[in-house]
Amino acid sequence: MSVAKGDYKKVTTHTLAEMKQKGEKISMLTAYDYTLSKIIDGAGIDVILVGDSASNVMAGHETTLPITLNEMIYHASSVVRAVDRALVVVDMPFGSYQGNSLEALSSAIKIMKESGGHSIKLEGGSEIIESVERILTAGIPVMGHLGLTPQSIYKFGTYNVRAKEEEEAAKLLEDAKLLEDAGCFALVLEKVPAKLAQKVAESINIPVIGIGAGNGVDGQVLVLHDMLGMIQEFNPRFLRRYLNLAEDIKGAVQNYVSDVKAKNFPNEKEQY
Repeated sequence: MSVAKGDYKKVTTHTLAEMKQKGEKISMLTAYDYTLSKIIDGAGIDVILVGDSASNVMAGHETTLPITLNEMIYHASSVVRAVDRALVVVDMPFGSYQGNSLEALSSAIKIMKESGGHSIKLEGGSEIIESVERILTAGIPVMGHLGLTPQSIYKFGTYNVRAKEEEEAAKLLEDAKLLEDAGCFALVLEKVPAKLAQKVAESINIPVIGIGAGNGVDGQVLVLHDMLGMIQEFNPRFLRRYLNLAEDIKGAVQNYVSDVKAKNFPNEKEQY
């Protein structure tokens, strides 16, 4: 059964709640710069996540841990300047909220004031609920993130699917309800079994957006550079590549180099 796409001129947290109620799937992509954000916003994306995956995609780090609060604000500011329609969510980086709710609030306020972002995202459930609650008291919208939480990679030691065992699955569902009760407006589920993800989405009233979590959730998110085929080394099962830009860009550059070497660029029409 197809669901008509809503005509939302500006996507807000309220819009996402309305989309879930209507059964309209939510589209979400990461972005980190002005140029690509302007393109995907114009294409009708609902949510842009300024992900701490910028640590990998933009800076070449092995994990998301090294990226700083100020670096996240820089990327988020670039995205916000490009966006007219999408809701912009900014990841709070590792070390900016864990273990100290006052520091978490200070970090969240800094992101909102200096980047102009519309909301923030934190990884974790009961372990960080105090930080979530304190940030929400300041009127800052919070998106949760459960399942595979990349900021905890050294704790788990693997990027494998999470919550396959009954005990961890039960905790994930409990944490999802905890985040909803605290006031989060949405939840990301990363790399969890599809049946569990669907159960979570059906058990809570806030939108659940999946990445590697099957089609029974309320929306999907991918890393833009993965989806466009700009990065070739990353090949998880959940990734669908819609372009092969790495090869296209490489070919274009090779043609440019060849034209310059052959003195074919610039030609007479391309000079003053």
